[in-house]
Amino acid sequence: MSSPPSARTRVRRYHHIAHYDAATIHAILDAMPMCNVGYVHEGQPVVTPTLQWREGDRIYWHGSSASRMIRAVKSQPVCVTVTIFDGLVLARSAYNYNINHRSVMIFGVAEMVEDPQEKRRQLQRFVDGFIPGQWDRLRPVTEQELKATTLMSLPITEASAKVRTGPPEDEAADYAFPVWAGVVPVRMAIDAPVPDPRNLPGVEMPPEVRAFKIG
Repeated sequence: MSSPPSARTRVRRYHHIAHYDAATIHAILDAMPMCNVGYVHEGQPVVTPTLQWREGDRIYWHGSSASRMIRAVKSQPVCVTVTIFDGLVLARSAYNYNINHRSVMIFGVAEMVEDPQEKRRQLQRFVDGFIPGQWDRLRPVTEQELKATTLMSLPITEASAKVRTGPPEDEAADYAFPVWAGVVPVRMAIDAPVPDPRNLPGVEMPPEVRAFKIG
């Protein structure tokens, strides 16, 4: 646990599981592509789920140039969160129920990637980050598709993480209460790929698809 980079990133609830170091934050971001982008739209709070990827000390996400999320995050601060659910923690009291998890919260002002070559490079990193070599196998992206896609980036300079592991933390007196306590581990499972019934005859699945994994 290092020091928080700002007052709003300081973890106050369960501060003992807080982490502010880049290694912990980067590892969580790399392990979970799903994120939630929080912003204000027409005076109302909105949270949009999307996919993020990291390069160095920045995360990236993309969206339709016409979407409200993209239009909103161009002009205001955002809050991006990533969470991995690792287990249900069954305590001896409802008050102390918990979850084992890894999570990251990032504050900042998102920036639009304007350079066409960098935009294309990052979109290729996004695709190949899931299935190596997939970008070059696909039908080439068109200029109209690139124009219709906006790429945003956010520096990971104002961020915090929480990491909880281990058994329940009960009140001292509750350890004498006769109820089962423990942890139900949770993990993401990846099943065998399912081919599209409209695949052309003779088109084989790349071995990288079968080897797909997250994190």
